[in-house]
Amino acid sequence: MTRKTVRIAMNGVTGRMGYRQHLVRSILAIREQGGLDLGLGDGTVLWPEPVLVGRREHALKEIAEHHGLTEWSTDLDAVLADETVDIYFDAQVTSAREEAIRKAIAAGKHIYTEKPSATGLDAALGLARLARDAGIKHGVVQDKIFLPGLLKLKRLIDGGFFGEILSIRGEFGYWVFEGDWQDAQRPSWNYRAEDGGGIVVDMFPHWEYVLHELFGRVTTVQSHVTTHIPQRWDEQGKPYAATADDAAYGIFQLEGGAVAQINSSWAVRVNRDELVEFQVDGTHGSAVAGLRNCRMQHRSATPKPVWNPDLPVTHSFRDQWQEVPDNDTYDNGFKTQWELFLRHVALDEPYAWDLLAGARGVQLAELGLKSSAEGRRYDVPELSL
Repeated sequence: MTRKTVRIAMNGVTGRMGYRQHLVRSILAIREQGGLDLGLGDGTVLWPEPVLVGRREHALKEIAEHHGLTEWSTDLDAVLADETVDIYFDAQVTSAREEAIRKAIAAGKHIYTEKPSATGLDAALGLARLARDAGIKHGVVQDKIFLPGLLKLKRLIDGGFFGEILSIRGEFGYWVFEGDWQDAQRPSWNYRAEDGGGIVVDMFPHWEYVLHELFGRVTTVQSHVTTHIPQRWDEQGKPYAATADDAAYGIFQLEGGAVAQINSSWAVRVNRDELVEFQVDGTHGSAVAGLRNCRMQHRSATPKPVWNPDLPVTHSFRDQWQEVPDNDTYDNGFKTQWELFLRHVALDEPYAWDLLAGARGVQLAELGLKSSAEGRRYDVPELSL
């Protein structure tokens, strides 16, 4: 067996997503399985070697020692100057991302980054153009489409189950504690607009690629954005003004005519099977997909409900739906996309989720905020470089 090492500068691994999903459940999980088999027939595997980068020296050292890693640094410039580093990965706060990615592109590193790729569309397109001109490989995390529930939903779409798709209704969110009497589940910067926070810039990029990949390009957006909880408490227990939006209610027209309505909120209590669910209704059938499960109801098995408020419901509507079987083995969605990107870098295999795709998510968030501020619907122009 031949081991081909790829060295990855991982910036932001002291944060929740950077540590759990990208370092532990993706890169270290690939190492635990013996590396990434490149399928060349000669036993060659790609071996990811993380170089941890961040601002908090003690946290980096603790993570490195816990996982038996030897390389970490608080000096991003020095790491990028290291010619043996092949890939730069960014999971920092959004406001710090653009500058770091620009430096990494200038240093000739391949780029893989969390979304949003930048705080505004002009900056996101600028990064995509820089990467194109530098001739490097680049990708943006779009993890939801690699999760079991949406993979099952895609199987239904590809199999023609729905007939003509009419509408998509999405519900996402949960109650994020304010931080006064219970610790918040999300970092305080998420609720400060000046630090790049807000649910629109966080979630609309997700909705863009989910809708684009499964149903068609978003052509118009109309949204209402608000801050339901105006005061929260930070990690030190100090109160602060929540200047960023914590809820957004969006309507998206899709190429082909389907309409998507998606509610996103950090101020809602969960009364559904999963933290996010999408109901898809078509002429031949409907389905409800979460991150892991998917249920369907074909038109031939659709009951005939009759509206009668004077009589109690004697049956369970949920029991009339059929579970979509797994029919496959599903890995962690973040890890799956990491493996595809690493194969893209190593073998030049096709890869669609690049910085231009990331810019589409930034564009939708920007237009969603503008739509809410001005109380109007906006067209979403198709992007190109």
